[in-house]
Formats: sequence, C-alpha cells, structure tokens
Amino acid sequence: MGIKLAVNEGVNKEQTAHSSQSSCISVRIDRSLEHQTGLHQLKKEQSSSLSSAISASGYHQDGDVIIGGLFSLRATLLDIRYMFGFQDTIYLPEFVFVALPKHYQHLLAMVFAVEQINKDVNLLFNLSLGFSIFNVDFTEMKAVVSSMSLLSGKSPPVPNYNCRMEKKGELVAVVGGVSTSITTQGSRVLSLYNVPQISYGPFGLSLRDEVQLPSLYQFPRDSAALYQGIIRLLLHFGWVWVGLVFPDDIRGETFFRDMTQEMDNNRLCIAFAERIPQFPAEDIIDSYYFSMKISTTFVIVVFGDTYSLLRFVYNIFSHNICCRIFVTTSDWDITTIPFGPRPGYTYFGGGLSFSVHMDEIPGFKDFLRNVHPAKYPHDIFIQDVWSMIFECPHLIKHKTRKLDRCAQNGTLAGKDLHIWDMNTSAQSYKVYAAVQAIAQALHEELSLRMEKEFVEKDRSMTPQPWQLHPFLQRGQLERSVGKGASVSETTSTTRLDIFNYQSLLNGTTAQVKVGEFTFKAHSGHLSLNDELITWGEHYTETPSADCKAHCEPGLKKDAPEGKPFCCYSCRPCPEGEIANVSDMEECVKCTEDHYVNEERTQCLPKIPTFLSYEDTLGAVLVSVAISFSVLTALIWGLFILYRHTPIVRANNTNLSYVLLVSLMLCFLCPLLFIGQPSPATCALRQVFFAVVFSVAISAILAKTFIVVVAFKATRPGKASQMRLVSRGSNAIVVLGSLIQGCICMVWLGTSPPFPDVDSQAEFGHLVLLCNEGSPAAFYCVLGYLGFLALLSLMIAFVARRLPDTFNEAKMITFSMLVFCSVWICFLPTYLSTKGRAMVAVESFAILASSAGLLGCIFLPKCYVILLRSDSYSKRKLLKQAPSIKQNNFQVT
Repeated sequence: MGIKLAVNEGVNKEQTAHSSQSSCISVRIDRSLEHQTGLHQLKKEQSSSLSSAISASGYHQDGDVIIGGLFSLRATLLDIRYMFGFQDTIYLPEFVFVALPKHYQHLLAMVFAVEQINKDVNLLFNLSLGFSIFNVDFTEMKAVVSSMSLLSGKSPPVPNYNCRMEKKGELVAVVGGVSTSITTQGSRVLSLYNVPQISYGPFGLSLRDEVQLPSLYQFPRDSAALYQGIIRLLLHFGWVWVGLVFPDDIRGETFFRDMTQEMDNNRLCIAFAERIPQFPAEDIIDSYYFSMKISTTFVIVVFGDTYSLLRFVYNIFSHNICCRIFVTTSDWDITTIPFGPRPGYTYFGGGLSFSVHMDEIPGFKDFLRNVHPAKYPHDIFIQDVWSMIFECPHLIKHKTRKLDRCAQNGTLAGKDLHIWDMNTSAQSYKVYAAVQAIAQALHEELSLRMEKEFVEKDRSMTPQPWQLHPFLQRGQLERSVGKGASVSETTSTTRLDIFNYQSLLNGTTAQVKVGEFTFKAHSGHLSLNDELITWGEHYTETPSADCKAHCEPGLKKDAPEGKPFCCYSCRPCPEGEIANVSDMEECVKCTEDHYVNEERTQCLPKIPTFLSYEDTLGAVLVSVAISFSVLTALIWGLFILYRHTPIVRANNTNLSYVLLVSLMLCFLCPLLFIGQPSPATCALRQVFFAVVFSVAISAILAKTFIVVVAFKATRPGKASQMRLVSRGSNAIVVLGSLIQGCICMVWLGTSPPFPDVDSQAEFGHLVLLCNEGSPAAFYCVLGYLGFLALLSLMIAFVARRLPDTFNEAKMITFSMLVFCSVWICFLPTYLSTKGRAMVAVESFAILASSAGLLGCIFLPKCYVILLRSDSYSKRKLLKQAPSIKQNNFQVT
C-alpha cells in the first residue's frame, strides 16, 4: 500500500470572501501556521490554498442537540524540503499529508453511539441527537477554526455569531481531539463559551489547568500502573538494557523522569533516551546518531501517540532498521505504517503493547461490517478513506466523489491489520464512552427539569452547554470522566491488556492478547502466556537486551566503576566458588566436603584419602621402619651375644639394652601414623612416640652422665661409688620417662587427639588425619624432648675430650647433633605442610632421628665387636693400664 499524498490546491475567491471579522481571524490563523511550520515566506496563493483546506465542510447530522467532533484523519508531515535535504531555491509543495485510514474508526464510533442513543427514545425524552464532525488533521489552527465553526454553525466560521439554523439544533458538547496540542487549542476556544469538551487522546498533565481550560475533561490514566507493567514485562524477559523513545514535550519529559526512577529502583539501565520532535518542525533527527543509538539495544520502550511519533516511524523506515522489539502503549498504533509499501510486521513485528482493559462495545463490530459509502452519502470523509483502503488509484488521481465500480460491494471486514482493524481501538472506545457520558449528562439534566416542572410551553427544552458541567464533574459513569481526576482518585484497580503484534499463517497480521497486568494498591501482578508470543520474522526465541553478553557458567558479573551497572564484565569465580547458571552476580561457595571442577560450574564430592600402606610413600616408610627395627633387633642380639666383652660392658650394659629396645620401638612408631586414623590410633601414636623417645633420650642422657661422673667425680677402684653412679643413671631414665608420661596423661585427659578431616589440604580430596586436640600439649611434648636432647648434647659436649678408649662422649655428641638437627628442621617443615604430607614429614623425622642415634652410637661398637675385637681385648687393655692409671682413669 503506497503513501497517500494530498497537496493543497487553489480555492475560489468566492469561498474565501467573508466578513471583515472572518478575514481577520483567517489572517491570524495563517500567521500561526507560518510560525508552527517554520516557513519564513508564504505566498498569497499558498495562503489561500491553505485557507481552503482549513475551511472545508465537515460531516453533519441534524438533531435537537448537537455534539461536535474534532478528529484527525490525516497527519501533516514536515516540510519535505527539510525531510529530503533540498534547498529552499527548489520549488516543491511544502505540505505533505499522510492519510491514516484507521483513525476513521474514531469517527464511526461517534456515529454508532449517536445512532444507539437516538434509538432509545427514553434517554433524551424524545430529543434527537445530532453531530457535527470536522477533520482537523493534526494541525492546531484547524482545531481552532473547526471549534469556531462548531460554535457559529457555519464553515468557514463567523466569530461571535450563531449562524446555526434552528433545525440544526444547539451545540452542547464536543468530543476531541486525539493529541494534547489539538485538544488544547480547541478547548481554548470552547472554554470561552463554557462548552464542555471531552478529549479522547492520551492523558496529559498540561490539560488539567482549570484556569485556562475550565471546560475540558479527559479520560484519566494510571501512569503508575503503566510504568509498573512495563517494568514487570522487562524483568520477566530479562531485558535490562533498553532504549527509551518519547515525544519532546511535557508528557514525554514526565514519562522519562518517572520511568528512569522506576528503572533505577529495579536495576534496569537505559541504553539511550531519544526525544522525538513533533511534526511539523524544521529540525530533523541526525541520521547517523539516530542509527547509532537504535543499534545499541534490541528492545525499545516507546511512549507517545501515533502523530507525535511519525518522525520516529519515518526514520525507522528510511534507515531500514529491523530486528527491534518495541514495547509501547495503545496510543501508538504500531500496526500503522504510513511510509512505504512493506508490511508492518517487517519493522514492528513482535512488538508488545499495553492497553487499558476495555469491554467490547456491543454491536460495534457488526456496525463496522455494514459501513459502506452508499449507506452514508453525506459522509464527505468516507470517499477518501474507502478509495485508500480498497486502492482505487483513479479516484485519488481525479479527485472524483463517485466510487463507480471500485469496491462497490467492499467491506471493511477481512482487511489486513495495518490497513484496517475490526477490533475496537482504545481511542474509539473513548469516543463511544464520551458520547455516552454526554448523553447521560443530558438525561440527568432533563430529568431534573422534569422533576421540578421547569419546562414551560413557550420555553425550549434543549439544555445549554454550561448546564452539563455539574453532571460531567460527578464522575458517576463506568468509564469515569472526572474533570482533572486521576485514576487513583476514582478507581482502586487498573487492568492493562498486553497485545502482541504478529503475522498469521495466512499472511495477515493481528494484535493477539498474550497477557494482562493488574495493578492495585501499589502492587501489580503480571500474567503472561509466553507460548502465544511471536517475535517477528527475525527471531526464533526470546531476544536478549543486555549491555554485555551473557556471563557463561563459571563466570560472575563484575560492574566496572564509572559505568552503568548493567554494563558489566565477566570474571572467573574465586577459588572454591562456582557459578552454575549464566549471569550470576555472586558465586556460590561449595561446602567443605565438595570441591570445584576446573570450569567452576559444579561442586563435586571430595574423595576421602589418607596415607595408607598401599601408597608408594606409605609403603616406603613402612619398609624403612621395619628394616631399621630389624637392624636394631640384630644389634641388640649382637650385644647380648658379646655382653661379656669390654666394649659392651662399657657405660652400663643395661642402659645400652634399654636404648636399643626404645630405638626399636621408635622405628615402629611410623606404623601407627600410617593407615586410616581411628580414635585409638590417634590417641596412641603421639603418646607412644613421646614416651619411647623420652626413654631413648633419657638413656642417652644417663650414658652421658655416667661418662662424666665416672671419669671426673670418682676415684679408680671404688666399686661402691660406681654402683651409686649406675643407680643414678637408672633414676635418670625412669624420671625422664615419667615426666613425659605425666605430660601425655594430662594431654589425654584434657584434649586428646581425635580423627579429623582436612578439606583444604589437597584439591578434590578429604584428607583423613588426626587432630592433635591441644596444640599446646603437642608442643610441650616436643619441647620436653628437645630439652632432654639439648641437655644430653651439652653434657656430651663437655665430655668429648675425655680419653676415648671406652668413652662414648664423642659418639653421643655427634648423635645428639644429628637428632637436634632433624627435629629443628622438622618444625618449620611440619607447620608448612598439610594433609598426608604432615604425616609423612613426622614419620620421616622419627625414622631419621632414630637412625641417627642408632648409627652414631651403636654402629661403631658393632664395627669394633665384629672387625676389631683383638684390638680391644682385655689383655691389650691391661697393657695400657699404667698409662690409664697415670691419667687417673679406670675401665669398668
């Protein structure tokens, strides 16, 4: 379907010849047009042509009372020289009109309402209702002139004169217009004569001025319900990065302010905010920046009516912008594409529209099916609408008023949605409700007159316009038409229907209801059937609207400083946390018995583990422990076998046996550390280790004591003194071991070791280990062992220079140096390791220190016993006796 262009033509001078008053008003109107359109020069012939278009007759039906109608059937575009970038020197017609055939339904709603009222003879007490309808397009000066024509009853109007013939009836009220500007200009004229006017356009705060517009009424609208409905819809689909488009006027600024606040409260971000200048205007939208803004998101919230957004629609069409989902209101009919022949859904398919819930007008759809030019021969508008809907190019070309053979039997039913909609539009319903409200006000006024017997024989029964105000102000009707009232003052619940603009299988388009939003007491409920929604020809699934691509599982949102919180970046979850779904703001920490997989998307159960005998490390430690314990047992056997030799008897044979047995048990201690921990092994292993090591170190300390005392504090040949020394050494072993045993008993009695689990030591594993219970007790045990070792080292170091024929001082000194070195290195290593490594480190320290004692003290003696026994025989030792005596030493 092509563009319908209507360029103003000339007019007969006879039609423009009026009284001086009329001419004066005509001049003022022309200057107003010049100011609005931005044209700096108007030729005389262009002025007369424009005057002809303004003063065109309307559609009239006589009645006792008349309701006026101001409707907009065409849209006046901006000067096409500015639209297409031509210079002023090129002559082109300035004004281009785009016909909006779907707006003709508004007019038919008024005609239908009047017919219904006239059929009810009891409603107006046998008074007939007529109408006088004018097409004001979207031109404010036409609204002024048409309002004056309604008052004077003549077109062109005669100001301050009532030229209406008696049979035409009196004007009592006016319905119109469809936009705020049209409504305002018409009301400024009608309010001078106190004529009620009901606007069927969008609710505007500027229209609530009771000083300048005292006779104006408008249908209230709950803006809070609309904003909340849009917000809930955006949240439902996860659209957080959306654009805003609104007209550059007070309504648009109010919408932008309130919508921005609601979006901030719900953590939604504005991709761009585009103010659309109204038609006509010289300034145009910058094409480059317009395309750049639109391309920033796939979801755009549009607020405004059809006319105020014509420039926006034109730019969408001229830049061939597709693949956008528009969320709007019923004030903007997205099914109407006045530019180009392409189907509407190519650009606006999948759009979602909010509309105040309306009950179907009974019988209106049947009325529309029967509408035909032959049925309404006096309707001057139906010819152009019919020729456009049914594409009669020769009628448009020759401006004929006869349809001839073009669509003689045509019907409005079945036409494509972007051409005609059989469903009642929101504006049509308001027109119908406004006429019904006026009729009800007339009925109440007439009823009041009848009750008071106010009617006299010589007095007209027709009410005056100002007498309807009290009834219109009461707001008693179902569709409250309260003067300046808001929905919050008249209703408690607001229902908004949600429609989806989609193409059907038969190639046609339709507005399908897919849900509704109910708002009551600052809370709302969104009911949406996602299965019914289609997203146009460009999407097979719900489109996304994000400033950033989705953060995949394993990543979380990270909002950079200085940018909108919707423009986040993605970063991996911290160690031990996961993100199992997309776009998580915070990662979830896994429990201690689970670990995170490499992708950080799942928490997997940890595998229990411990240092077992089957592990390589465990098997090595066990093998070494058993080998050293066997070696110690062999040395013990060797010492028993050679117990009468001087080398064995030196420094107390019994202490050597005790030391060998304790070392053998020390080598077996790691067997308690390896394997799955249990309460018994946890309590036993540290105590067993502490006691047997205390016995070993105490025996070494006793040996060192014997060396010092025997060679320093006693005289040779005193056996009784040597027995005292021997008893003292035994006491050292018993006392040293007993003190350690007491420490261990206190440890077990207060805070004993117990089986525990370390979930952090090894990745993916739960390490089963023994908790030492009281760290202080554990370090007291180690500290006591260190004390005994240090004391033995100091005493042995003092005795290291004594004669060494049978002196163990040097060997003890070296063995204690090895022992202390091992355990000094053990502490930091033990504290820096976790899990199974701790068990391995402690086991290694036990084996290394025990091996150092065994190797440094007993291996030299074994070497002497097995390989150098002749050098240390009793006979050779007796030969060396004089030298020994000389040095005051005795062999025991």
